[in-house]
Amino acid sequence: MNNRERVLASLAHRQPDRVPYHVDFTQRMHARMVDFYGDAHFAKRLGNCLTGFDLETPCGWREVAPDVWEDEFGVRWNRSIDKDIGTVCNQVITRENVYDVPFPDPDDPTRYAALEQATRERGDRVIFASLGFSLFERAWTMAGMDTVLMAMVDDPPFLHRLLDRVLDFNLRVVAHACATDVDIIRFGDDWGMQTGLIMGPRLWREFIKPRIREMYALVHAAGKRVMIHSCGKVDGVFPDLIECGVDIFNPFQPEVMDVFEVKRRYGDRLSFFGGISTQRTLPYGTVAEVRAEVRRLLDEVGRNGGYIAAPSHAIPDGAKPENVAAMIEVLQTQ
Repeated sequence: MNNRERVLASLAHRQPDRVPYHVDFTQRMHARMVDFYGDAHFAKRLGNCLTGFDLETPCGWREVAPDVWEDEFGVRWNRSIDKDIGTVCNQVITRENVYDVPFPDPDDPTRYAALEQATRERGDRVIFASLGFSLFERAWTMAGMDTVLMAMVDDPPFLHRLLDRVLDFNLRVVAHACATDVDIIRFGDDWGMQTGLIMGPRLWREFIKPRIREMYALVHAAGKRVMIHSCGKVDGVFPDLIECGVDIFNPFQPEVMDVFEVKRRYGDRLSFFGGISTQRTLPYGTVAEVRAEVRRLLDEVGRNGGYIAAPSHAIPDGAKPENVAAMIEVLQTQ
């Protein structure tokens, strides 16, 4: 099997010849691994089975002050510490201007040019298109976390208006992405804390569930697969996600859920992407512990398909380079 065949077999819940995998890094950790290997191009030799592309315009970000970047929605991000995403430092939408703030153009062809080229030159990899900040996160980054959470209780009409604007934008983007030969549409929307849903299941089902159902249905209508990336303990709504049409769940964090039990309960209906601990084992474990964890995941979670092995997030700066190298070695030598 080649990498593409491995991924597609696993997502069809068939046993591939070896478990497909994907390894990604934060900027700082990537730099540390370059130093560790003494090789600026080490990432090209990882053997990743998937390649992802963000559904953003090439000029979607601009630096407006030192270490402050503005995205295409007008949200400003302070990247003085977190170089990958940053911290929101302005408020774009209020309850008064929710209809007035302009959104980017979802029909801009430059948003899809890199994806279209990649699908023509895919080689043996599966291609996924990423729509980050796809609903709840887009709303709170534009209006403020406190505003959005309070509005769920004290001003639902405002929040429904905002979420519907985000949904309308997303549906156009998804339709364009699905018109390419992409394999998977990946939605990013963090709903969880370490202990459960930020807004709780009742409000999640009122504000989030109907809209993700609509987006995911559009993906399936085009014959593509749906992946959701949602950090935190969100397994309480796995039955809802299955109902809405999720095919692949990421990041599959072992710190907040029993990944072996979750695979046992839902592995006939969901595939999982992640599972290798970035909060415990990679930063604090030994090389032997890393190897044992990765091998157990490959053997148990990878059994009968439905699994793409990966760190539970882009590997952060706190990981030990020797642990990361041990993980990569186990993945590559299955």
